[in-house]
Amino acid sequence: MKRKILIGIVIVFAILQFFRIDYTQPESMIENDFIAITNPPESVANTLRTSCYDCHSNQTTYPWYSQIAPVSWWVGDHIHEGREELNFSEWGTFSEKRKAKKLHEIEEEVEEGEMPLESYLIMHSESKLSEEQREELEAWIKYQESVL
Repeated sequence: MKRKILIGIVIVFAILQFFRIDYTQPESMIENDFIAITNPPESVANTLRTSCYDCHSNQTTYPWYSQIAPVSWWVGDHIHEGREELNFSEWGTFSEKRKAKKLHEIEEEVEEGEMPLESYLIMHSESKLSEEQREELEAWIKYQESVL
């Protein structure tokens, strides 16, 4: 009986692998990219690329585990939601009002330690913001808010 259950689980797991997420990267123009437009210091740009861009841009680097269902569905959903909330690759298409709102939201999320998500940091510990990175990013975002 245990053998049949195990075989059934393996078969279901194998079938799940045929239901894949969409890995295509939406086209984006460099002139609309947040980093290209705002020209942050290199340390801030690196922090944004390392800690934000995987979920909040069209430049996602899919990790190995995103190829395995049902984990891939969870990863795909996070990326979809992240891009929907804020897509740094489309920054140049935002109105000034929307840019100001998004900058304020970024500042709040970073200050409160809400981003990057804890679930993301489990597999991407290099994305965890140090206190120094957090302070530098917050200060730079506040500056960006002031020049809008």
